[in-house]
Amino acid sequence: MIKVVTLLFKRPDLSAEEFRDYYESHHRFLGEKYLSPHALKYIRRYPILAGDGAETPGFDVMMEVWFDNYYSMEAAMADMSTEAAQRELAEDEEQLFDRDRTQSFIVDECESDLDDDDRDNLSDR
Repeated sequence: MIKVVTLLFKRPDLSAEEFRDYYESHHRFLGEKYLSPHALKYIRRYPILAGDGAETPGFDVMMEVWFDNYYSMEAAMADMSTEAAQRELAEDEEQLFDRDRTQSFIVDECESDLDDDDRDNLSDR
């Protein structure tokens, strides 16, 4: 499993509500258009306070795109790199993002299996 994780920042003149509304009611459909032939999941995670006095993170949304493998990711990136796609995406992103602050990462994920049987075995140690 390959994931692309991107931290996105809203334009300063948008409220958090305006940002989220535009992303979910408009921009996400562009993502779905280019990602759906290749990606397994396209997820947006909006930060909220943890309730323990923690500060809000500096980003406005963490986007995750899950791919079955590196080749699927490359195919999606190729689709989004065409002149027409770049023009369409850039025009819409200008309505929403502070594009100079965008940070993307390709990550290899490790997941713990939190099966109850495994926890029971740990308590026996």
